[in-house]
Amino acid sequence: MLGLRKTNESLPVLKEILGVLQDDPSSQRRWFHDEYFDLFVRETGGELSAFELCYGIGSDERALAWIRGRGYFHDGGMSGSEDFIGARVAPGDALGADPIIARFERAAGGLPETLRLALEARLREYALQNAEGAARRTRFRRADWQRGGEQGLQQGSGRNP
Repeated sequence: MLGLRKTNESLPVLKEILGVLQDDPSSQRRWFHDEYFDLFVRETGGELSAFELCYGIGSDERALAWIRGRGYFHDGGMSGSEDFIGARVAPGDALGADPIIARFERAAGGLPETLRLALEARLREYALQNAEGAARRTRFRRADWQRGGEQGLQQGSGRNP
């Protein structure tokens, strides 16, 4: 059954969805959610090994994915758009100069510190090396297990975060 970890914070924060399909005994898959973001992570040995940060709402939904050893991938939207994660960060800027990253930093305040710091490092790396990005598809699609509900928690396809 789908469950949320409760927090006492009044700010929008990512809350962990419990009961996520675990398809690999050597790693842990976790899902965090708020009204704007869905964050899917895979941790191996307590370290971040992959993530998919879905952002936006409805037809404007996009996702930035990273897998250790394979790099970054952006899905959805046009790479020249100002609404593309990291598009407004220039060398020397704080990550918060980008409104999407700033919103994520506020929402991620309640994440476990090691996870939050690892995600911020990956976002900084992506924004400063590849703010233009390259989307494979202009329309974002979720994997079956990422759609939520009982069916999404029990079924899985592929080895994505």
